[in-house]
This record gives sequence, structure tokens and C-alpha cells, in this order.
Amino acid sequence: MGQGISEILTFAVGVAISPVPIIAVILMLFSARAKVNGPMFLLGWVAALTVVSFAVYFAADASDPSTSSGANDAISWGKVILGALLLMLAVKTWRKRPAPGEQPGMPKWMDGIDAIAPGKALALGLLLAGVNPKNLLLTVGAAAGLGQLGLETTDAVVSLIVFVIIASATIALPVLYYLVGGDRAHATLTDLKAWLTLHNDAVMTVLFLVFGVKLVADAIPPLTG
Repeated sequence: MGQGISEILTFAVGVAISPVPIIAVILMLFSARAKVNGPMFLLGWVAALTVVSFAVYFAADASDPSTSSGANDAISWGKVILGALLLMLAVKTWRKRPAPGEQPGMPKWMDGIDAIAPGKALALGLLLAGVNPKNLLLTVGAAAGLGQLGLETTDAVVSLIVFVIIASATIALPVLYYLVGGDRAHATLTDLKAWLTLHNDAVMTVLFLVFGVKLVADAIPPLTG
């Protein structure tokens, strides 16, 4: 089990450090429907990560990469491709960063996020966790790498649950803090939102770079061994 948790841990942290989804859930917590929309967004987030990670793991494990060199190589080449995509995203994000003194912007879909209905909050959580390129690539990378280890199913499932919990922590904590923190929570979350907005591009560039290199580096030993 320790081997499985070690495999998914850094990827889970990478998913958790997601400035735009964190900003999105904070904006929902400033709305009139905060007590419904925040938990609904979290539910969508958790559901998407669970479905994607479990589906990719069982697909990878079914190919039996621990005993099949062909399947193992296929997954390793898949990691190389995922890593290359993340490195491309790092370059793209760095190039579009705001110029010195320029106010950073957020996606246009955030403009009315504080007024969306609970169903849309759920759907947004699903999309940002399961379709957002960074989170999708990291989730696939974690689950595919886990599938290469040849673990017992129980150990792999526990590792995936740990992945979902850690990857969801930065969404769950603001929701829980809002529900119990009162006015103090509002002020703290406002400061957090401002910091994430200012440093979003820098944070994302570093994440794309680090995890792109990690995926490629992890794939090299199986391909050259």
C-alpha cells in the first residue's frame, strides 16, 4: 500500500494546487447560495476525480503491465506524451502571463459564478476536476502509474481513495472553513482569492513544468531497462 500511495502522492498535490478552481469555489462561497453551491461544487469535484482515476487505473491494470512488457511500454510512452503535453502547457502559460504592472485576468466564465444555480455548481466541479487539462493529465498520470505497479486490488483502491482525498483538500477546506468560520472566514478567503489571482500564471507554469518533467523521467527507466 505504501508503494501505491507514494506513486500517487505528488500527483494528488499537483491536482490540489489548482488556483482557478479554488478561486471559483471561493466566489461561490461569497454568493447568496453559498451553503448549497460550495458543497455541490465539491461533490462534482470529488465525483470527477473518482471516476477518472478509477477508470484509468482499472484499464491500465487490465492490460497487466507488471508482467507484459508490451503493456508496460505502452503506459510508459503514454506518460511521455502526458509529460510533453504538460511541458507545452508550461510554455503556453508562461507566455501569456501578464506584463509587469498589468492586472491579471480570470476566465470570462467566472463573471457570473456567484449567481449560478446548484446544478451548475455541480457541473462546474465535474468539469474543472475531470476535464480541465492539468487535472485530467495529472489524474491520468497517477492512475496509469499505479496500474503499472501490479498491486493487490485492495491496496490500489486505498491508494486511489487517498489520491482523491488529497486532491480535493484545497476545495474542501474553504467550504468547511466558510461553514464554521463566519466573518473571519470571509476575510481570509478574500485574501486567498486575491493572492491566487495575482500568482495564478506563475503557480501553473511551475506545476506544468515540474509534473511534465516527472512524468517523462518516470517513463524512461521502464523503456530503457
